[in-house]
Amino acid sequence: MCSKVGCAREAVTTLTYDYRDQMAALGPLGAANDPHAHDLCAIHTDRLSVPQGWTVVRHATLVS
Repeated sequence: MCSKVGCAREAVTTLTYDYRDQMAALGPLGAANDPHAHDLCAIHTDRLSVPQGWTVVRHATLVS
């Protein structure tokens, strides 16, 4: 389930932050229930914005 308040869509990515390096990382859904990670649906993944000066790293899933 998406972590955004009021959103009931299925989560497709996990978002984590690295405040020291001013970076947000989006990747495949995490297996563990990490209280510092936020699962997002496709819509909220596409709409993600970060503070000015931050970097967004998007990790793709490899398909074999």
